[in-house]
Parts: sequence; C-alpha cells; structure tokens
Amino acid sequence: MIDARCPMPHARCPIPDARCPMPNSQLRIIMKNWKIVLLLGPIAGFDLPKIIGEIVRSPEVLIQQLLVGLVNGALIAIIALGYTMVYGIIELINFAHGDLYMLGAFASLTVFGAFGIQDGAPLSVAIPVMLVALVVCSLFCAGLNIVVEKYAYRPLRNAPRLAPLISAIGVSFIFQNMGLFWGGLKAFIPVMGSNSAAPKSFPDLLPRVDILKAMGIETTIVFTTKDLIVLVVALVLMVLLHVFVQYTRLGKAMRATAQSRDAAKIMGINVDQIIALTFLIGGALAGSAGILVGLYNNTIVFTMGFTAGLRAFTAAVLGGIGNIVGAMLGGVLIGVLSSLSDQYLSSRWTNAWVFGVLVVILAFRPGGLLGENVQEKV
Repeated sequence: MIDARCPMPHARCPIPDARCPMPNSQLRIIMKNWKIVLLLGPIAGFDLPKIIGEIVRSPEVLIQQLLVGLVNGALIAIIALGYTMVYGIIELINFAHGDLYMLGAFASLTVFGAFGIQDGAPLSVAIPVMLVALVVCSLFCAGLNIVVEKYAYRPLRNAPRLAPLISAIGVSFIFQNMGLFWGGLKAFIPVMGSNSAAPKSFPDLLPRVDILKAMGIETTIVFTTKDLIVLVVALVLMVLLHVFVQYTRLGKAMRATAQSRDAAKIMGINVDQIIALTFLIGGALAGSAGILVGLYNNTIVFTMGFTAGLRAFTAAVLGGIGNIVGAMLGGVLIGVLSSLSDQYLSSRWTNAWVFGVLVVILAFRPGGLLGENVQEKV
C-alpha cells in the first residue's frame, strides 16, 4: 500500500511521521508479529473460524470463562500492586515479591493448622480463624518485606541498577527455599504433610452456593459464593489502596517520593520511612493474596510464587509499571486472556499468547496501557 503523499512503501518510508500514517519501527513490528502469528497460529490452536463457531454455539461458555478470568485476574492484580508500588517509589523490580506471596499462603495454612481447622468447618468457627489468618499472614509478609528492604535493598539504593536487581533475585531464591523448608516441618506443623516439596492441601472453607441457581436463573453458567467472596475481597483491597494513595497525607508523601526523592527530602519528607511504608503495604497485599489464593484453589506449593510473580509482573508492565490503576487493569486482562486461551486455543500455549499480546501492546504503548511515555534526557 502506497500513500499519495508518500511515494515509497510504508515499511521503507523516510518521510517524517506527520505525513506517514505510522512510524517505520511500528510497521516493521506489526509485519514481523503478523508473520509469526500466521506461522505459529494454527500450531498454537489459533483457528479463528472454529473459535467463532464455538462462541456462537455456546455463548455461555464464553461468559463462564470471562467470569473465571475476572476472579483470577483480580488475584493477579493484588500481587501486581506490590511490583508496581515498589518500582514507582525506587524503580526496583522486586523479583522476590512472588515468593513473598507464597510464604503468605504457607503462613495462613500454618494458622489454620494451629486452630485445627479442616475442610467443611462450620462458618461460625471458620470465619474468625480466617480473619486471624488474614491479619497474621499480612503482618508476617509486611514485616519480612521491611526487613528485606532495610538489609538487602537500602544499602544498594545508590548503587548501579543491576546490583539491587541481582539482590532481588537472590532474595527470591532465599524465600523459595524458606518455603521448601517450611513445607517439611511435619513434626511441628502436621498439616504440611510428609514431603516438603509436595503440594499442600488447603482447607476448603468458603461456601460454594451457586448464586444464579439460587436466584432462580436456569443456566449452565456457574458463579458461586466462593467466587464472589474472593472477587469482593480483592476489589475492596484494591479500592482501599487507591483511596489511601490518592487521598491521605502519607499517600501524598508516597506520590511525592515517587516523583523525586530529592525534592521530597527538601519538603521535609522522610524518604526512608516512606519507602519502608511502601514495602510494608506491598508485603501486606502479598500476604492477603496468599490466603485468598489458598482458599480459592485449595492447594499451595513452594514453587507457586514463581508463576504468579511472573504473571503479576507482566500485568504491572501491561498496565503501566508504577501505575496502581494500571496494575489492576493489567491483572484483570492477564486473567481474562489466560482463561480464554485455555478454553479456545491451547493451555500449552497460554503463556505464549499472553506475552504475545503484551509485545503487541508495548509496541504501540511502550509505557503500558495507562503509563506515560516519558523521554529521558541525556
């Protein structure tokens, strides 16, 4: 295709963007990605006529997958908030955050074991213990995150960016091995089982009442009280964080520190305390996500932090790293994309499709969906 104002094909057009519909770099990326889609699409299950036919025949399945993706996306968004908050304050990608969430799940299981809570426990007994477990694992993860910030990240704050990044990877391995060790403490915590590396059974405490059937709606779509509880709790946590950051004095100090630490110091803000507060909030959210995922999936394992952390980091980048609302949006999108891929494409290729969509979006929005494309001056 040749533009009347541009005598050369777009892929080679040397005329500035004002007269060409798209920059050359974006056109090249589009053409390259399109070729990859045409080549790998059929192998990865991307058969558009077949997918459209399935949706037309069973629209309820599409709605069901959207609901599943929404719930899972909300859980991913809670974890992604920890990534985006820390990066927004000190521009550090805290790779240990996913494994911190895993430790939160182990802490909550330990609390349930201490109270002797098992599957099918009455709600009158389960609800107080769940609240206690939520507080305990949130405080545990928040305190652990503050300790890591003080002794692993703060001494490297003025070092080259690679140094704290490597430190974060090291902390991630430490946390993962803590989870492996924790899972082998059968003598002290019987609920952990005999094999330290094996998945742990999490008590099934949330009710599974089908809301739509209870309302008299006859449909194959299943949306239970368990889904609703997890979705509401996740939404409340995200809204509370947004309100705190936007409308409180400490939230204003956090935003000021994120803009310029030097300027914040001049204005009398204790930057070290604000950074510690950010890690505290991020750790508390990771602990909350740990207990929610345990109650929702009813199984945990010491390696769960890697996969969840990878998707949460992807969600933070997709929405705009450093943007809280963007992390929420990115988490929901990742959850929905994964659910639709599992249903209509191939579960083996889900991660490839998710990251493929990420690459395409970042080609047009390098700062993410809600991030700002800020040019750095040399």
